[in-house]
Order: sequence, then structure tokens, then C-alpha cells
Amino acid sequence: MKNKKKITRRQFLQIVAFSGAAGAAIKLGLDTLSVDEVVSESRLLMGTVINIKTVGLDPKLATEAINASFARMSAHESVLSRFLPKSQLSELNQAGVTYDPHPALLTVLQQSQELSQLTDGAFDITINPLLALYQSSETQPSNLEIQQTLELVDYRKLDINTQTVGFQEAGMSITLDGVAKGFIVDEGVAELQNYGFTNVMVEAGGDLMALGEKAPASPWKIGLQAPRAEMGNLLTTLSVENQALATSGDYMQAFSDDLMSHHIIDPRSGYSPPELASVSVLAPTVMLADGLATSLMVMGKTGLNLIEKMPHCEAFAVTKNALVLKTSGFSEL
Repeated sequence: MKNKKKITRRQFLQIVAFSGAAGAAIKLGLDTLSVDEVVSESRLLMGTVINIKTVGLDPKLATEAINASFARMSAHESVLSRFLPKSQLSELNQAGVTYDPHPALLTVLQQSQELSQLTDGAFDITINPLLALYQSSETQPSNLEIQQTLELVDYRKLDINTQTVGFQEAGMSITLDGVAKGFIVDEGVAELQNYGFTNVMVEAGGDLMALGEKAPASPWKIGLQAPRAEMGNLLTTLSVENQALATSGDYMQAFSDDLMSHHIIDPRSGYSPPELASVSVLAPTVMLADGLATSLMVMGKTGLNLIEKMPHCEAFAVTKNALVLKTSGFSEL
């Protein structure tokens, strides 16, 4: 059983090099524009690489905006990361309560509770004790261990108000991995908008927001990674304009070689859901897309029925036996 791997400096440089090549390719496509320029930068944040691209008239202002965007995202990470020991989330997990919760923490917690209710408990941030059990075990945890730990998993036992956030039972803890990254990307995008940039893309480990266009009459084009090598590199390509996209998959952090046990755990059963290999969701915000992608991995193909009812949301899923499923409004190139 292996814990989540960290990105090495060498891997980071390789990713940045690839991102730089992609940025160069986009710039070549924009050379026909006499005024707009693409300014891009990549940095490590939230345990992954964050890529920002802006299209605009003032490269100097774009650099200033990108720096401000990274600063705003970093500030929110210091509140919401369970991996930073001094974050408010870590304080909550360690003490069982935190006082004067940061507005960002309240926003993410409230969105999480709404998702839990919307999905009948398929999404549950109190899954952290179970996740820790799997990550710390050298082999598959026993059914007894899983059932005992499940007693600490229940989003309804998390009390939230503007003065305090706390657990109703000792030993509970939460992970915001399914929504915090999306929220932080949304905040980074908002900072770019504050500087007047309306044609931008901010991407974090495959979760992204694309605003405006990369060139006149040319929306941002995004490729969806295939969850299995035998399916090739990309499943499909789509145009994304003023939308967020998030992907969740069993291959991202597997606990077993057959990918049947992985970091996405059904909070109702204690085991990884058996049906889907990956899910990509389009939504108005990255936080919502992020949470819905995780939820659908748990819910399976019936989760697409939920997306069909949600305005401005679409989904693309792949089953473990390579069957492609998508909502009626999902459009590919």
C-alpha cells in the first residue's frame, strides 16, 4: 500500500517544459493577432502544477495579474489544505473544532454539504478516516476495520456556523480534496478578472476554468485523458468557453494493481465503487465540477441522470470495461 506520491523537481520541470511547449503552440496560433499576446506561467501549488494562461493587450499587466492570482490561491491553500499542519482545516481535524472559521472554509464546507444532500451521501467530506485507513494499510483493510471506521463517516455529524465548525464525535476528520482545489482555481480566475482579463485559462492537475477565447472565434480546446493505456492517450477533444472542467478517475491514486481499490471511496459502503474508470464534468464553477466528478465516480452511470437535471452541467464517463457514456448535451469536436 503506497501513499500519494509527491511530484519531484524533475517531474515538475518536465511538466513545465510540456506546458511551455503548449503555450508556444497557442502563441503561434495567435501570431496573426496584431495586439493580443499570450502570457503564461506554471508553479507548484496544492501538490500539483498550476498553469495560468492569459490573452490580452498588456503583457506587463498580465504578469502582475498572474502573480496576484497565484498569491490569492496560495493564501487559500494555507487555510484549506489538510497537508499543511497550521491550516485551519488541519486545526479542525486535530482538535475536533475550530473557531472563527475563515470565509473560504465556510464556503467550501457549505458547498460540500449541499453536494452531500444532492447526491444522497455519495459525496461526503468526512470520508477522511476511511481514506487514512486505506493509505496506512499495507494490504486491503479488513471488513471489520472498514465497518468500525465507517462509524466516523457522516456529513450530518459536522456542525457548521459562522462562529465554529466542529464534529459531533471524537475521531472524525474531513478532507476537502474533492472540492478545495476547484474552489482555489475559481479564486485564481476571479483575481485575473479583477485585473480586467476575460480570456484566460487556469488549470490544476486536469481541473480547469476556461474563460473567453484563446483567439477570436477560437475557443479553448481541451483533450480528455483516457483512463486506460489500451484506449490510447486521449478519449476526445472538446471546446470549452466560459466553463469549468474537472476529471476524476480510478487511476489517479490506486490502492490495488487492478484499480478496483483507489482513493475514491463510497462513504456509504466503505469500498471503492466498482463501475466507472473516469468521469469528466463541465459546470459553471471548478468547485462544482470537481465535486460532481467525485460524486459521479461513486454513483456510477446513474449519476448521469442527476447531471441531466442540472443547468449548465454535462458529463462524460468511461466504465471499467471501456464503455463511453455521456449526457445528452455533451458536445465533442
